[in-house]
Amino acid sequence: MSTLTFDTLRFANRLKKAGVLPAQAEAEAEALSEVLEVNLKELATKEDLRREIKDLEVRIDGELKLLKWMLGVVIGGVIALVMKAFFPG
Repeated sequence: MSTLTFDTLRFANRLKKAGVLPAQAEAEAEALSEVLEVNLKELATKEDLRREIKDLEVRIDGELKLLKWMLGVVIGGVIALVMKAFFPG
């Protein structure tokens, strides 16, 4: 899982330079840091996406094999019915 580094000190200092009171700037920096930490845990990484795609490929491959088998059975059944209709007995 990738990590994002958020520099709270730099952010707070930037707010202070913009005229925000020091206590408020530090509180905002800490609050933003907590929000980022909590919310970024939910983001998918490239590896998560690769794994999900691989799982989908395996599932689709299995479903295609089943579909081919079922289609073969249906075609076989149709051929059997046609043969019986045209060549009874």
